[in-house]
Amino acid sequence: MQQISVARLFDGQNWQQNVTLTIEADRIHSIQSADGAVLQGTLVPGFIDVQVNGGGGALFNTNTSLEALRTMVKAHAQFGSTALLPTVITDSVAVMQQAADVVAQAIASKEPGILGVHFEGPHLSVPKKGVHPEPHIRPLSAAELAIYRRTDLGIKLVTVAPENIGPEQIKELVEANVIVCLGHSNADAVTVQAALAAGATGFTHLYNAMSPLTSREPGVVGAALADPHSWCGIILDGFHVHPLAVKVALAAKPKGKLLIVTDAMSPVGTSQTEFDFFDGKVIRNGNKLTNLNGNLAGSVLDMASAVSYAVKELGLDLSEAVRMASLYPAEFLSISTQRGQIKAGAKADLVLLSDEGLVQQCWLEGRAFIETR
Repeated sequence: MQQISVARLFDGQNWQQNVTLTIEADRIHSIQSADGAVLQGTLVPGFIDVQVNGGGGALFNTNTSLEALRTMVKAHAQFGSTALLPTVITDSVAVMQQAADVVAQAIASKEPGILGVHFEGPHLSVPKKGVHPEPHIRPLSAAELAIYRRTDLGIKLVTVAPENIGPEQIKELVEANVIVCLGHSNADAVTVQAALAAGATGFTHLYNAMSPLTSREPGVVGAALADPHSWCGIILDGFHVHPLAVKVALAAKPKGKLLIVTDAMSPVGTSQTEFDFFDGKVIRNGNKLTNLNGNLAGSVLDMASAVSYAVKELGLDLSEAVRMASLYPAEFLSISTQRGQIKAGAKADLVLLSDEGLVQQCWLEGRAFIETR
């Protein structure tokens, strides 16, 4: 048993002052009034990132190992992420199988921070491929379907372009307990609506790599903004989406349906300035990543910085910004009874933030993960 006494606590719904949190094993046991000294700062639910390509110098596509997953978790824990969906960018069936095997190992051994896997592709639209390698973009075949049907991968999320993966295939994926997101798509709104009706529930990095909203063709963006039931991930790094566009999304989507993702690449948590990416390179310039053609290539965003951006640039309350990084992703993944909130019985996934929004400490399933700064 351990106890954490803090000056302020946001449990995902309400604020509490001067409280002591008691943890037994990996779960929260109780929250009571503090009797004695407290840590300064704000304790909030751990952040949940559903799109993480890499971190700590490791890129999951090119290092499909358990050690790479641990490196990614450690890198992102520095910035408050307590649970991740390691993400496989469009690649060969062999790489997808290797990634699935490693994730299965992580799930079986209960590796802290690993929830499952996100396959971003390969069933995408070539016109909206972004930096995904065109030679690997392909229709859904029995080989990929066999991976998606596995029952040892934890949470399974797949991003598809609905013009290439039809409603019947989406239904097939949903029946296999796959969360289907729409992205990297040039589809019209009618096609998107059919995909939603078939069981797709999310959109991958809203606005980016998808057909835009126009007056006579709403596109993927318009369909995403108009749909009240689906969730939209959004990258709050100041490069991927203009703050006004984020405010439009916040106004259009019901509360709780917009969630922060990082789309993070290997440099997060390191001084890495470039890395190989398929047959090219990705270059870091400040906090911006581009390929050699100048196209955005993921990000070096971390969740704590995204939460701060939401407060400082978008004018959101800290409570709502934190929910976008914790409770709302948990609801999207159907794990909000276990994660995304600080309450008795939930996993002890916690982040201590300074008054400036910096991560002071992070607990993954009750285990302190970084040294107090």
